[in-house]
Amino acid sequence: MSKHNTRRRLTRKRYTLQIIMFVSVFLLTVGSFVLLTSADFKTDSLYQEIQNYSKQHDIKPIDAKVDRVWKAIPGYNGLIVNIKASYEKMKKEGVFNKNKIVYKEISPNVHLDDLDPQPIYRGNPEKPMVTLLINVAWGNEYIPAILKTLNTHQVKATFFFDGSWVKKNPDIAKMISKEGHEIGNHAYSHPDLNQRSRIETLEEIKKTNDVIQATIGMKPKWFAPPSGSFNQETINVAHELEMKTILWTVDTVDWKKPSPSEMVTRVVTKVENGSMILMHPTEPVAEGLDSMISTIKAKGYQLGTVSDLMSEKRID
Repeated sequence: MSKHNTRRRLTRKRYTLQIIMFVSVFLLTVGSFVLLTSADFKTDSLYQEIQNYSKQHDIKPIDAKVDRVWKAIPGYNGLIVNIKASYEKMKKEGVFNKNKIVYKEISPNVHLDDLDPQPIYRGNPEKPMVTLLINVAWGNEYIPAILKTLNTHQVKATFFFDGSWVKKNPDIAKMISKEGHEIGNHAYSHPDLNQRSRIETLEEIKKTNDVIQATIGMKPKWFAPPSGSFNQETINVAHELEMKTILWTVDTVDWKKPSPSEMVTRVVTKVENGSMILMHPTEPVAEGLDSMISTIKAKGYQLGTVSDLMSEKRID
């Protein structure tokens, strides 16, 4: 090999070593700067003030559970301060401002789907929301007035359809669905499911799912046993069909034909966080629903569907 080539190789190696040394020094310098900046960032008095605020205001999530009385109760998200995001919003002014605090929700460890099959009578008692359960097997003449009131108040309810009713009244079923209300399953022929076999129960629920699917193009995920009559087998069958069994917290007892004011008083004195209010298309409901919704809202509750109430999402 010539002396010229050897000299050129040595020169190339020298340049390579110089570049490596330069890059190494640069990275060490930048790393030290980043570490210093991070340390300064976390010892900043504003950052520490946000940390202290977080310790006092973070809310722990609530796990779903099976209550001795209320059976399955959904979980509810916690709420914590996003310290870094809050700091970024305040650092320009350098002054703590609680109106610029950034929060983020955190999920519970146990969810409703994690529980063994159980009936659901209420939402989470920390969630300031209630829901209207409207079981439909008759009462067509009162449905337009009920829908009008719900629309006026911008409230979505959950209507549980009797399958044979849907078969006879597909246009009304479609109208309710198109209004944006949630649709549930109320069995097919209003049976006493506590007295029915597993096969009969399966047929009642599945047949209604099929007719609802064929009529409005969706499969319900909530099942309300007629007259609230059920046993564990009923719940298990619904669970096998990927449905949860819904009961109620407060009953309007509208089928006894109370006066609208009597019905409203009965409901609003019992309503609380997570209440599920049972009703039907009846004259007392058609006439009293407006006052009921207004009073519930005035007490500070939001109204949503069963899905809204069962959701872990906070509504603070």
